[in-house]
Amino acid sequence: MSMMPRPQLDYEYKYPCDIQAEQRILGILIRYPHLVDGVVDHLKSEYFYDAQNRLVFETIIEIYRSKGTVSYTQVYNKLRKNPEMPAPDQVLLSLTESFVSKTELEPSIEAVKTAYGKRKLLSAVEEIEKMVATDDGDLVQLQERAQELIFAATSPESGGSDDVKGLKEILSDCYTHLLERTEGNQPYGLFVRYPAIDSLTTGFKKKDLIILAGRPSMGKTALVLNFAVNVAKRNIPVLIFSLEMDNEQIGDRIVIGELFKLRDRDGQPVITSYEYNTKLTDESKISQALAVFNSLNELPIHVVDKRGLTTVEIRAKARKVKAQYPNLGLIIIDYLQLIKPPANTNKSWTLVVGDAVRELRDLAGELDVPIILLSQLNRGVENRDNKRPVMSDLRDSGNIEEFADMVMFVYRDEYYYPDQAEARGTKGKAEVIIGKNRKGQTGKAELLFIPEFAKFIDVTDRRPDH
Repeated sequence: MSMMPRPQLDYEYKYPCDIQAEQRILGILIRYPHLVDGVVDHLKSEYFYDAQNRLVFETIIEIYRSKGTVSYTQVYNKLRKNPEMPAPDQVLLSLTESFVSKTELEPSIEAVKTAYGKRKLLSAVEEIEKMVATDDGDLVQLQERAQELIFAATSPESGGSDDVKGLKEILSDCYTHLLERTEGNQPYGLFVRYPAIDSLTTGFKKKDLIILAGRPSMGKTALVLNFAVNVAKRNIPVLIFSLEMDNEQIGDRIVIGELFKLRDRDGQPVITSYEYNTKLTDESKISQALAVFNSLNELPIHVVDKRGLTTVEIRAKARKVKAQYPNLGLIIIDYLQLIKPPANTNKSWTLVVGDAVRELRDLAGELDVPIILLSQLNRGVENRDNKRPVMSDLRDSGNIEEFADMVMFVYRDEYYYPDQAEARGTKGKAEVIIGKNRKGQTGKAELLFIPEFAKFIDVTDRRPDH
């Protein structure tokens, strides 16, 4: 395989860098040590290309973390003992001899981070080039590995993160987030605006895989679409993989859910689901429907409705959306049993499903978002007198229980016993059962379900505008 000649880069060093910006940062931090407070959490040693500059920065940070303050003398004394720095006095003098304004700190940091980002990208390209030239493996595997490299190189969170952290650093993060939650600046997890659910889950946590399971017709898809709209209304992007319904069906369901709010003076729906799905003849109703469309137009909801996706393809599309929308807040996959197994696999269906769940949990961690994965339950539910789902109903579908961070079940007693619903007090009610919750409590949330509008509302709040 012939290689195209690599264009020569116009840099003093082999790879992109800004040595002067590195020196400006160090000079400012040594002259104004109180500024270390503002950069310690987002300026990493690997951003520095020059080995000497990197060593000076690491020394500054080490002193800061151990003593809480930094001085020229402390830096000099520590560097003097380091055999990798033969002339620390000359190095520090060159960094501080010329006056540099404090206002240059942030622009210099950005310049250094930009150069670091370019080096990561160039390194990924070189690795891909080498891999393609020497690897005779499967093309799909090569594409996946190439995408992983590019995603890692372009991810804003990938630079400088350390997988190994001391307890002191971990507790510092925990305390910071505790204060943010106490002050109302940051909730623990992603709330879906159903108080009965949010109080049990304390919000869906980043990196978590949440299984939402139930038998057919329980309302699983309706519930997650309600979640999606409630989240997106706070300008938090949501990505939906619909492996069963097409995007127009998803759109119609979202619109119909919002039509539920439109009521006349007698509290009756202005536009019924039947009217929406057939024909609107009244001009005022058309006008009100248009207003609903306009209110939904700007919601950051993105839908992939391609059927027969593999976990590899789901991961690829999710990475692309995450790169485009770094604040992506939620991914929904509807549903597990429709994910296409990998080609030429000899594994049993149970193991294939288990692999898919594990890979999607890894994806949640990689993209730093909660993923809600819908799942069917086995038919054993139908053979019991008490048809409420339990954890064992998942066990014929791979290692779902093992890999999931949270398992929720949707159950509507009225579906099985419509003639007895009034007497049993279950008419119109749905239960969201939290069967497993690694980071919170288990329990049951009761909601009202309005099938005509595929709408769930809290049982304690019957207002149509909830």
